[in-house]
Amino acid sequence: MQNLTVLERTPDVADTLPDPPGPTSRRAVLLGSCCRKLGRRVGSGAERLFGLASLVLGLSILAALPLAQFLSLGFFLESSARVARTGRLRDGLIGVRRAARVGGVALGIMLSLIPLWLASSYAQTAELIDPGGGVAKRWRVGLAIVTALTFVQITSACARGGRLRHFLWPVGMPFWLVRGLRSGGLYAAARDGFWEFVAALRLPYYFRLGLVGFLGTLAWIVVPASLIAASGRYPPLGFLGALILAFVAPSLPFLQVRYAVEGRVSALFSLRSIRERFRRAPWAFAFALMVLLLAAVPLYLLKIEMIPREAAWLPSLVFVIFLAPAHVLVGWAYARSWRRYRPRHWSVRALGRIAIIPVSLFYVLVVVLAQYTSWGGIWSLFEQHAFLLPVPFLNM
Repeated sequence: MQNLTVLERTPDVADTLPDPPGPTSRRAVLLGSCCRKLGRRVGSGAERLFGLASLVLGLSILAALPLAQFLSLGFFLESSARVARTGRLRDGLIGVRRAARVGGVALGIMLSLIPLWLASSYAQTAELIDPGGGVAKRWRVGLAIVTALTFVQITSACARGGRLRHFLWPVGMPFWLVRGLRSGGLYAAARDGFWEFVAALRLPYYFRLGLVGFLGTLAWIVVPASLIAASGRYPPLGFLGALILAFVAPSLPFLQVRYAVEGRVSALFSLRSIRERFRRAPWAFAFALMVLLLAAVPLYLLKIEMIPREAAWLPSLVFVIFLAPAHVLVGWAYARSWRRYRPRHWSVRALGRIAIIPVSLFYVLVVVLAQYTSWGGIWSLFEQHAFLLPVPFLNM
């Protein structure tokens, strides 16, 4: 009987591949991908909101400090300039992510100090109840330990990048610290990262921009403000100063934007170029000016009564919330005039001027009355928040 040889079939490559995912597994993969994308978007949105809140609070604190006020003013001018270059309102939000990092570090340090605050409170209480007793000694030892641990936690979290999760979840901090000490270069990396972050803030640039913008704008305001201040003895001088201020005020915010865009000091005094740009976008100029001048009024109301030095940042917070969007609109109006090469019809320009006149006169009326209602008196004439600093600079 002939032996029959059974040939075995060699498996194909397709036979070795796993079965294609079924409808249920594909649905699970798609759901997981959507959840991850949604989570990233929610996290990014939360970071932006937190950064925006940190930016507003940080600018408010800076605006209440002498000399640091120029950083706040320079930030507003740079914000207007970026919008003026591109014409996009969203470009006025500068440094939101960096502000989120700074705000996260500040919030993380505050939360990290809570155990130290509690230990200090218990140690003081034990010392008051039983001075020099055993419980008081143990609390002093515990306070020293908590102080050392808090210092290590804060410095390590800042060296790791200063994110909020590094402060709230310090479980991996000892392992990271040991690995960094073994590999070496931990101090150099932390130092270089810190100085790179500080350099990215461009503080000298914002300070110079705010200082030059302040001095150039003050040069326009000092003459009419001085004439208004002399109205007590010479009423005609006050009327003349009010007319000059009503004539000058509509051009000041656009002169500031022109300086921030071009970077030339002479741009702060190029009144003819601002008039030419007004002819190209009269209604945009009128709308932005109306928002800016009206947004400065609430701060005059807050200055009716003297505010304690500890709460000096509260008027600055009102200043930032009201005037920051107004400066962005000024940059937008300047960008509108940049895009158009021909002046608008004379009737459109005339209507734009007519719209500016009542707003300008109302602002001048508020400034004149402020010397009688504000606790700063005559000095309030030189503290015009629509163009200058939010709080008295000379009286701080």
